Amino acid sequence: MYSLHGTGIGRGVAVGTALIWDQNRSAIPTHRLAAAEIDKEIARFTHAIALVRSELKRVQDTLPDSAPPETAAFIDVHLMMLDDPVIAEEPITSISEQRVNAEWALKNHSDTLIAFFDGISDPYLRTKKEDVAQVVDRIMDVLLRSDTVIPHGAQDIDQPLDGRIIVARDVSPADAIMLRHRNMAAFITSLGGPISHTAILARSLGIPAIVGMHEVLSTIRDGDSLIVDATSGAVIIEPDANALDFFKRREDEHRDRQSRLANVLSHKIMTQDNEPVTLLANIELPDDLAALGDSGAAGVGLYRTEFLFMNRDEPPSEEEQYEAYCHVLKSVQGPVTIRTLDLGADKQVGGGRVEPKVQMTPALGLRAIRLCLSEPSLFKPQLRAIFRAAVFGQARVMIPMLSSLQEVEQSLAIIREVRAELERENIPFSSEVPIGGMIEVPAAAISADLFARKLDFLSIGTNDLIQYTLAIDRVDDSVNYLYDPLHPSVLRLIQTVLAAGREAGIPVAMCGEMAGDTHFTRLLLGLGLREFSMEPSQMLEVRQQILESRIESVEPLAGTILACTDTHELHQYIEFINAKGPA
Repeated sequence: MYSLHGTGIGRGVAVGTALIWDQNRSAIPTHRLAAAEIDKEIARFTHAIALVRSELKRVQDTLPDSAPPETAAFIDVHLMMLDDPVIAEEPITSISEQRVNAEWALKNHSDTLIAFFDGISDPYLRTKKEDVAQVVDRIMDVLLRSDTVIPHGAQDIDQPLDGRIIVARDVSPADAIMLRHRNMAAFITSLGGPISHTAILARSLGIPAIVGMHEVLSTIRDGDSLIVDATSGAVIIEPDANALDFFKRREDEHRDRQSRLANVLSHKIMTQDNEPVTLLANIELPDDLAALGDSGAAGVGLYRTEFLFMNRDEPPSEEEQYEAYCHVLKSVQGPVTIRTLDLGADKQVGGGRVEPKVQMTPALGLRAIRLCLSEPSLFKPQLRAIFRAAVFGQARVMIPMLSSLQEVEQSLAIIREVRAELERENIPFSSEVPIGGMIEVPAAAISADLFARKLDFLSIGTNDLIQYTLAIDRVDDSVNYLYDPLHPSVLRLIQTVLAAGREAGIPVAMCGEMAGDTHFTRLLLGLGLREFSMEPSQMLEVRQQILESRIESVEPLAGTILACTDTHELHQYIEFINAKGPA
């Protein structure tokens, strides 16, 4: 019996046997075409895209009614990528002008697109390269083999999957859905990170999963007995009888808990000592709105607007943005926090065509509010659209990547200009839209008291805050082990921001992954957080944890944890605070 460790996705335990999913592919062929072969090669390429589109739509159409609403949205993202010019059009140009075969043309252009995503500063958006790679793999597999529609896809596995644990290089959202239909118990991949679409989907579907386990394919053999503990990120290989008995009991307990979670929707969200807490949803696409009702979210704490600007040749017009924001605001009863554009100058905003600018460290470059302040012609139309749409709902504007009080003041000055312009033009708009800032840079956390005097609310973006504080790239699997939300410096920065909000009398929310992880719920309550924003699929478990917590119990423990300087001891305290049951 021995174990391996990766990044656990979601909660729960799976006990079963390994099924090695061989996704190895031979080298991409390259050859020049004769003039007479060009049209046939273009037809072969367009046919491959059509087959992939048909298969993805088939997967989407066969989703059960019980599937989380965001499931279909992930397939939509892959379908949209099939229309991206870099994937769908530019390879055809290469086939025609350079006379190269379809596989080589697709590889060259997809490499460019993946390199672009590697350069994007926002960790969440950067993981989209996995979606690109998965879509390209599907097209490539059709091109490379003619005996099956999409080789190496989940439909190639024709055996029953009850009690089987998939071990693979990667699993796409579409494959995860099909494998789940066949009662796959869990999956383990050598690639991937905690904020990829596949990871989010695994949480939504309740699939125990572990990603980023680099050595898994060279260590685990087909048929090995496995225990997957998604909570800890551990895989136990060939467990003994005692381990099997222990984890099977945990698996049963988790299943029972999940069946009881639906009952928490009937309870108001407050702690056992009657402290109210607000739970909001993070959304990206309009389709995500369907998940809000089932989750019990009080509104939207983070609406990412970047995808309005991507997979297109020109930035969206003010009117197009206005319509998009109106749709969301009319669909949501509570507040909708709209984050202004968070892309960098490493991309020509608005283009599916990728022309990266040279930035040695794009995560630290001209991005988010820095880009918007340098390009008011990009910033102002978005603000105008938000203020106009706010007539139809409770809009809030959230400015990302603030690092100085000067940026806050410059942003507020532009906002005043936009409001004055709308008033002069006699265009209906709301002048009561709260303006807030994301705290995701250590400089912003340290200066939170200054920001709080100027802004209406703050929201802690833990994904970037942890990355910048610990000087790591969260998407780089080789340094994932350094990513620690419980690092003492991270906790102190969070406490600094919460204290600044209390002192100024403004709300402070948290919208990063930490907010949706029940491992941290009681600690955050003890530190003073009362507004959590997360993926809709995470909400019921967090809600249950809040209902079982007592502020008067967790506050002193949070103070002890905050004063702790030993990382190992700190993690032990966290286990203690979470093991207390209703506290």
